[in-house]
Amino acid sequence: MNAMKLVVLFFVALAYGPSQGWAASILGSELASFAVLGAETVTNTGPTALTGNLGVSPGRSITGFFGTVENDGPGVLTGAAHQADPFASAAQAQLATARSNLGLLGTGTTLGTNLGGLTLFAGVYTVPAGVSNLTGTLTLDGGGNADAVWVFQMPSTLITSSGSVVDVINTGAGAGLYWNVGSSATLDTTTSFQGNILALTSIALNTGATIGCGRALANTGAVNMDTNTVSFDCLANGLSGGLAGNPTPISEPETYALMLAGLGLVGMVTRRRRTQR
Repeated sequence: MNAMKLVVLFFVALAYGPSQGWAASILGSELASFAVLGAETVTNTGPTALTGNLGVSPGRSITGFFGTVENDGPGVLTGAAHQADPFASAAQAQLATARSNLGLLGTGTTLGTNLGGLTLFAGVYTVPAGVSNLTGTLTLDGGGNADAVWVFQMPSTLITSSGSVVDVINTGAGAGLYWNVGSSATLDTTTSFQGNILALTSIALNTGATIGCGRALANTGAVNMDTNTVSFDCLANGLSGGLAGNPTPISEPETYALMLAGLGLVGMVTRRRRTQR
């Protein structure tokens, strides 16, 4: 097989091979390491437990955690504290990018203000502001797809009622769950939540609220906690799977350019062989 044929096969393979936008996690590498990230301050009351990094930037203050500069407990973290350092700053930049990229997925299906009692398959959903966006249980059913992805566009706030539950079922290691919040998020007392909260401003986790699999990430405001559990050491490393199973696929123009280049080279080789004959 001559060199020209190898080049042709290379381009054709690229052109026809799988190519999908958002194939990797929408969270950057620094951002994905945080269980909780704030911008102004992070405060805690009670024995909160975090699995993952804890950070704040550009603010510097984290109160109520051992392992921080303040080192004033009673909260504990399995991970490192980053307070106005370059690592936290990079994570904040990635958070802004992630929120923007999630917004590019569009509005999807618009639901009512309250998600309680619904069972939703993977997709993009818009949830208008309400007194509560979740009263009762929301079931997210992956339908057996290990790469199921849910994106909730919350143009204003995300608010749950006391004792509410988000239950993720029938999915696997590639799953993703993102709550893209236009202002602030509040999980009321004893809420059992799942997924990554990406809030423009602030996040409040009221007494006993948990994020069993996910993160609390605030881009410009504070994060306030009280006797909570937040962990991404769980399914799909915190339900931060990429959008390889993207419910709103985004075509990549490069794929078509490569395909045309490959076809053009095929034509060149064909003509050259005919001329040689």
